[in-house]
Amino acid sequence: MNRRPTLLAALTLTAAAALTLSACGSDDSSAAKGNDKIAGADTGDKASPSPSESEAAPAGRPAITFPPDAKNVFEYEKTGDAAKDAVLKDSTLSVNSVDEAILKGNTDTKALGFYNVGKALESSISYAQRYIDGGDTWIGQTRYFDYKVTLTGEKKAYVTYCSDESKSFIKNRKTKKVDRSPADADSYVLYNTSLTKNADGVWQTSNIGSDRGSKACQP
Repeated sequence: MNRRPTLLAALTLTAAAALTLSACGSDDSSAAKGNDKIAGADTGDKASPSPSESEAAPAGRPAITFPPDAKNVFEYEKTGDAAKDAVLKDSTLSVNSVDEAILKGNTDTKALGFYNVGKALESSISYAQRYIDGGDTWIGQTRYFDYKVTLTGEKKAYVTYCSDESKSFIKNRKTKKVDRSPADADSYVLYNTSLTKNADGVWQTSNIGSDRGSKACQP
């Protein structure tokens, strides 16, 4: 069993969003693979470590911390477009904020409500709470890749990406037992997300849908 045994509650995107998502990316360098990226890190040749207490968050933004046995890796390259790059960066921070809540066993974290809003926040809280209520957390590494981003005006954006959960596993908090069942097609998930830029310039994830086992994300 992989660390996300059930789908993140899929929220229906608007028809316009779906069309935008299906059309984006063909001319975007953001979909390039090969460079490990951790949320908010600048691009470069080396992967950044998982968030830690020693990492300084940008001014006015909450720090996101992970334990040493859990890590998210984000593979994308900067597009050269400042707005798109900001969207990509905040999209990864949204992902990390949800996982931080799971790892800490608490949905009342500063980052969760900072990087997620509306329906996305509601579903993220419910999703994390299922882990907490079940007495579970996760360990290992999850890889996020094949990013595609498009802008609609100055305050709306859409991002699609894949996840590879084949190297992350559910761990019971009480017994410390880890479920290391072999990976299968459901270890790969396609995400469609919409983001809205708030008054402080933060690109908050406002809606999200997922397709577990998507052929588009299979190796």
